[in-house]
Amino acid sequence: LKITDYAEELLDHVQHKLPGWPERVRLMQENWIGKSSGVRFAFTHDIRGADGAPIQDGRMYVFTTRADTIMGVTFCAVAPEHPLATHAAQSDPKVAAFIAECKAGGVTEAELATQEKKGVPTGLTVTHPITDEQVPVWVGNYVLMSYGDGAVMGVPAHDERDFAFANKYGIPIVQVVLVDDEPHFDFHKWQDWYADKERGVTINSDNFSGMRYQEAVDAVAHALEEKGLGAKKTTWRLRDWGISRQRYWGTPIPIIHCPDCGPVPVPEQDLPVVLPTDCVPDGSGNPLNKREDFLACTCPTCGKPARRETDTMDTFVDSSWYFMRYCDPANDQAMVADGARYWMRGQGNATGGSGMDQYIGGIEHAILHLLYARFWTKVMRDLGLVTIDEPFTRLLTQGMVLNHIYYKRNAKGGKDYFPPAEVTPTLDAQGRITGGTTADGTVVEYGGVGKMGKSERNGVDPQELIEKYGADTARLYTMFTAPPEATLEWNDAAVEGSFRFLRRVWNFGQALAAMPAADGAAPGKAAKALRREVHTVLRQVDYDYQRMQYNTVVSGAMKLLNALEGFKAEGEEGGVAALREGFGILLRVLYPVTPHLTHQLWKQLGYADAQGLLLDAPWPVVDESALAQDEVELMLQINGKLRGAVVVPAGADKAEIEALAVASEAFTKHANGQAVKRVIVVPGRLVNVVVA
Repeated sequence: LKITDYAEELLDHVQHKLPGWPERVRLMQENWIGKSSGVRFAFTHDIRGADGAPIQDGRMYVFTTRADTIMGVTFCAVAPEHPLATHAAQSDPKVAAFIAECKAGGVTEAELATQEKKGVPTGLTVTHPITDEQVPVWVGNYVLMSYGDGAVMGVPAHDERDFAFANKYGIPIVQVVLVDDEPHFDFHKWQDWYADKERGVTINSDNFSGMRYQEAVDAVAHALEEKGLGAKKTTWRLRDWGISRQRYWGTPIPIIHCPDCGPVPVPEQDLPVVLPTDCVPDGSGNPLNKREDFLACTCPTCGKPARRETDTMDTFVDSSWYFMRYCDPANDQAMVADGARYWMRGQGNATGGSGMDQYIGGIEHAILHLLYARFWTKVMRDLGLVTIDEPFTRLLTQGMVLNHIYYKRNAKGGKDYFPPAEVTPTLDAQGRITGGTTADGTVVEYGGVGKMGKSERNGVDPQELIEKYGADTARLYTMFTAPPEATLEWNDAAVEGSFRFLRRVWNFGQALAAMPAADGAAPGKAAKALRREVHTVLRQVDYDYQRMQYNTVVSGAMKLLNALEGFKAEGEEGGVAALREGFGILLRVLYPVTPHLTHQLWKQLGYADAQGLLLDAPWPVVDESALAQDEVELMLQINGKLRGAVVVPAGADKAEIEALAVASEAFTKHANGQAVKRVIVVPGRLVNVVVA
């Protein structure tokens, strides 16, 4: 699939249309797409192959984003599969052995990034396109044939990888960029400013000396173009998506292979292609190749005998648009239609925007799945199937749940794992786990904390928690222990703490149910203070729900309960009403997290009589009038030292605040009869009385 046709748009949108995505995921997508603007040019040579002709027409091409450093090239490195490396290996056993070593090692980009950078000289040289000097060619294990032209120019002075490589093998280092205020260049110790293109000025570069980065790149590109050796170019790391997989299970690729017509699409009226369901993979290859009843068919174009494609599609093809199908599950006439147009319109944006409001997935899918889903959406848009540019408005990458790992070595040298619940930990003097024993006395080793998994047997069965504590406790603990994007280390003791909190909520509900009905009186001073605290917390909880920070939502619920438990309603005007209002807010705040307990309390306390079942009750709204204060407390200082506090009317002017401060008990106690020289008021915060 030609995803590269969408590279520019995929990059532009990830930079400008996805503000609701985590920055690190957007950066990962940018790097995977990998747009690079630079110069592609050739080092010429007269190295000839067995046929007597110059290899690759006598030109070894490289691509660089740092053409400003071209005068600092002291070597070139080619991939082990490069034609020059193959040529050198034919006459040099050391090169041949090194290439064999490279092929035996890791070949993925991730593997190459972590392994030691090694190389071997080929004995070959190429000609520098500006100076005409001969540049030695090395084979490097870090150069990929699949990227660019499989060759790189080595500028050790201004590339950290090349710097380490040159120091390792004694290759010359030539400084050709100077950064202001950074005059000292240490040829044996890398410093980050060596690669600084923003502040750098070219030196030791003949006609290109004294130029800033972009000016130097433009000048070098122009010089190379005049020589017919190079030009500016934009390259992409992104490659087209090969979707075929050599396996039986998967979505069939609807192609028919005809000896005369070549690959021919299966006609739409013959779709879908259905796989036989009785194939048994036996390890000898794709079992479809042995099924003549599946393979044999007729070419739709010429009518001659033909064969079906036996490869199946990459499963990313399915996961790239399943969410669209969810919106139209019963539609058997189209991939998607009105259902997707209704549900995938995102924040009321009817066209050209993002689709679903919130998507949740693991960080392990941050690149390929999400990139393919974005690409697939754009293709569907261009086919007229949807009206959006991007599938997901906001993205949350949830963290992993971790737990302790215990194991014992078996006779074959493998590991037999033991559930943490069956192990009594052994601790050292510092309280760290060093191992453990099981109930039958088996001594086990400690493997640290890791992701819960079946093979490590360190998962926690939710059913056990539900039977012991109830589902609400399990839900509350999971929400409270860590932010959703962070890893969560399981802790049985903390589960008990969540259970105790919910028991407090239940007990408070029972106590409130036993109180006399509200008398309808206006709230007194204490009741006003309680309402102010309740609505202040509600405002924060509202915000935390919107940003999906459920751990702080639970923290807010705990603050609400503390405030309600600490309030004494007896004898307080409007006290019971304030408690009932606050507890009703607490139940609604907790309902998405702990639906069972809150539903029961909502009914028991009669809230359902006025507002319906909790599922249908309106979300609580912050009462701005409750946040207004009649009085405010200011810190009282005497000669700059804190001596207490003074309560003043919320609207008091400076003169009134000064008078109340000087008349306060705290001032009288600490001023020792000294005369007041002046009073400094910081509105809303403090009053400082300066005395003689």
